[in-house]
Order: sequence, then C-alpha cells, then structure tokens
Amino acid sequence: MNLNIYLGMLHQAEKTLAESFRQVAAGHGDEPDVHFLCHTLAQQCEEHSRLLHPIVERYGEDPSDAEPERLHAEGLSSTRQGPVGLLRDLQDLYLLASLVDVTWTMVKQAGSALRDRELLEVVERCDGETSVQLRWLQTRMKQAAPQALIAAR
Repeated sequence: MNLNIYLGMLHQAEKTLAESFRQVAAGHGDEPDVHFLCHTLAQQCEEHSRLLHPIVERYGEDPSDAEPERLHAEGLSSTRQGPVGLLRDLQDLYLLASLVDVTWTMVKQAGSALRDRELLEVVERCDGETSVQLRWLQTRMKQAAPQALIAAR
C-alpha cells in the first residue's frame, strides 16, 4: 500500500502552507485583511496537520525527501513588496493550496476504497476548509489584480 506516500506529502504540504501563510501575513502587514486572514488560515493548516496525526500513526508516512523533487512543495522564504508583490505572493499561496487540495482528493479516494470512516471524516473537514482557502485566495487576487497590473508602478 502506498497511502503512506500521500499522507507524508499531505502532512508536509499542510505544514509548508501554514508557514507560507504566516510569511505572507508578516510581509504584507500593510494589508490588514491579508495579514489577519493569513494568520487564521495558517492556524487552519496546523489543525489539519494535527487531525492527520492519528491517520499517519495508523498508516505511516514517508518522509518528503523520499519522494521525487517534483512532488515536493517549497514554501515562501520571503515576500515581495508592493501591489505586484502581493499579487505574486497570493499566487504562490494559491499554488501551494492547490497542491494540498488535490492531495486531499487522492487521500479521500484511498479512504473510500479502504472504507476508513475516520480518515474520510478528517478529509471532509480539511478538504472543505482548503477549498474555502482557495476561493478566498482567488477572490483576493481578483481584487488586487487591477491595481497591481494597471495602476501601480
């Protein structure tokens, strides 16, 4: 069974996404909505990681370095400045959250095949919250794009 590979990816990706949300919050403190909501979303990701723990205990997880580089997500090590920087940072978060989202989908499929009710309950909660994260990021990027791409210098 290879579920442990995807559990390891998901566990690491949630941690990376939490750190990245915090990085964007710190780097864009002049945008109060971004600052405060990114902290809230980071806490959600940490809760997802906590909820995954019993599942990981049962099925195990491969460390992220056992996977090919293409399956490993790098977090944001710094943030960019200005309106275009905010837009690019939000886009980076969106890409990370998309990885998390599709990985939840794969884990859900395995949970369904295994008829693992506990796993499916964790997936339902966490995947739903990840979908909300993606919708907020997309909405915030749409809001920021005109200013960043047309008006800002």
